[in-house]
Amino acid sequence: QVRLVESGGGLVQAGGSLRLSCAVSGRTFSINNMAWFRQAPGKEREFVAAISWVGGLRYYADSVKGRFTISRDNAKNTVYLQMNSLKPEDTAVYYCGAGGVTTRARDYDYWGQGTQVTVSS
Repeated sequence: QVRLVESGGGLVQAGGSLRLSCAVSGRTFSINNMAWFRQAPGKEREFVAAISWVGGLRYYADSVKGRFTISRDNAKNTVYLQMNSLKPEDTAVYYCGAGGVTTRARDYDYWGQGTQVTVSS
């Protein structure tokens, strides 16, 4: 079993920045890839970014490339999402996911509780 706990969400003005954290516990040795997804009201959960646990390969959705950066600290078992130049359309609940290796939410086995990010115009 893997447990994920997100933190760091909040309210920010357009153009501002936030850093999300995802603390990972449990069977961390079974994780190959970690990802961030987001879900806005009335929309499906969409891929934001992913990072391999070993090697640190990174993947981003086109909508966040150049603005968001995913990173990990293996010693702390924590994954981060640095979000810069935030836009109102980035408003969503952000979820940390583990157990998958694709950009499809249905392929991930473990999820955190989510953290709300609200960007005001």
